[in-house]
Amino acid sequence: MKVVLAGAYGNLGADIFRALLAKGHDVVAVDMVQRDIGVSGPYTFRTIDVTKPETLKGICTGADVVISTVGLTKTSATVTNYEIDYQGNLNLLQEAQAAGVRQFAYISVIKADKAPKVPMLHAKYLFEQELKKSGLSWVIFRPTGYFYDIVKVFRPMIEKGEVTLLGKKPVHANVISTEDFADFIVEHMGDQNRMYDIGGKETYSYEEIARLCFEAAGKKPVIKRAPAFLFDVLAFVNKLQKNGKEAILRFSKWTLTEEMVGSTQYGKMSFAAYIKESFQGVK
Repeated sequence: MKVVLAGAYGNLGADIFRALLAKGHDVVAVDMVQRDIGVSGPYTFRTIDVTKPETLKGICTGADVVISTVGLTKTSATVTNYEIDYQGNLNLLQEAQAAGVRQFAYISVIKADKAPKVPMLHAKYLFEQELKKSGLSWVIFRPTGYFYDIVKVFRPMIEKGEVTLLGKKPVHANVISTEDFADFIVEHMGDQNRMYDIGGKETYSYEEIARLCFEAAGKKPVIKRAPAFLFDVLAFVNKLQKNGKEAILRFSKWTLTEEMVGSTQYGKMSFAAYIKESFQGVK
């Protein structure tokens, strides 16, 4: 099967890339840059910029499936989530339609439809709606979060010896490894008009995650809580400064104060084991 993989060299994209090749698919890897991720097999690479439709011309010719991991996940003062997550994916969708592609798989985020004031989620929701009415067969994957993202958030606090959580109530998540998620995506990329709220098989509160991190680092747990509205203040200030940090702050507040538990639980990798391995050598 010929598969166009957009965002092939991102963290998740690279694992999907490997999973596709392992299953014998012919991959068209498209991204803004190419990097060495140690893959080999029947694939071609095209440089694209999803904000520029002319760079997408011809990438979907002869393709059976398009998989898009495209999304703005870092601070940017030059582009927005609406330009990348929404319009960029819409440009890709339109190219797929023009090429006669039958199937489009999209990686979104759990509860994307519940956060109209969070650009990183709302832009994805808007594209989901476009995909559903496109006439193509579609599958939307809504992950709860990834192992490496959670550890990335907690690591600086663990190193400083103090974790600050938001709000007073316990909040839970069953994050998934990108390797396991990639396998699930490749297994289900041909499903027709399905949506999966997906996470791993272990569910923890953020306080439990913090304690696992402290234990793995060999440190005494010090956990404090701060009012969630502080992130609203920070987001407003950064919006005025137009530095691109507002979207990240609003997304961070959302994920740290909302239940992020997917109904589809999948995977072989243990988050607790991943934490233990990640904090080896931390003092």
